[in-house]
Amino acid sequence: MVCIVGDNMYYTYFILFIIYSFIGWIIELGFSYYKTRKIINRGFLIGPYCPIYGIGCILLVFLLSDYANSVLALFGLSVVVCSILEYFTSWLMEKIFNLRWWDYSNMKYNINGRICLETMVPFGIIGVIIVKYVNSYFLKIVNLINSNALEIIVIVLACIFFIDVIISCNITFNLKSVIKNVNKDSTEEIKNTINKLIRKNLFVYSRIVNAFPNMAKRIKNKNVKKKSKK
Repeated sequence: MVCIVGDNMYYTYFILFIIYSFIGWIIELGFSYYKTRKIINRGFLIGPYCPIYGIGCILLVFLLSDYANSVLALFGLSVVVCSILEYFTSWLMEKIFNLRWWDYSNMKYNINGRICLETMVPFGIIGVIIVKYVNSYFLKIVNLINSNALEIIVIVLACIFFIDVIISCNITFNLKSVIKNVNKDSTEEIKNTINKLIRKNLFVYSRIVNAFPNMAKRIKNKNVKKKSKK
């Protein structure tokens, strides 16, 4: 395994985070096309990256590199680490935005709709590939970059990434505030409200709604519960 030493360590791991986030975005793109035959940007952010994949892969490298020679142990531990991350991310985003970003309730062997067996197995496979084979290859490539050039690249990517986070969070909070005002027990009414937002705020709202279709379903269920309590 290639080691990272010196002042470039944080820069290198940030580059790896962006690389794995981009690969995750590609995976989500392929998965959505397989399911819907449509190209849908499944990321929470506007740009071509899914941070949960970046964080997950970096965690796997940090925590499981010592198990690189044991495929079975690496597979099992990758399932555990990634499942905990996915569950926590789902819970945290729902607490922050009051919206459910993905829901596996209709799948077998799920836990509160946040994780399920169907996603756990790919996590294990990804963990084996990343830790045992891919990460050392990416490290060699990143280590070939001149230190000054690496610093400039990281600064530019970090600025783009954090601006994207700010814009995407602002958009989602605005979307949430409008959706909360929809009190009718009707998916059609919810979609009409969202469509008004889309027409008013261009493509970004549309992308988020298309990326997370379960959002409207989740909102409808909440409105049903509210209505039944009245």
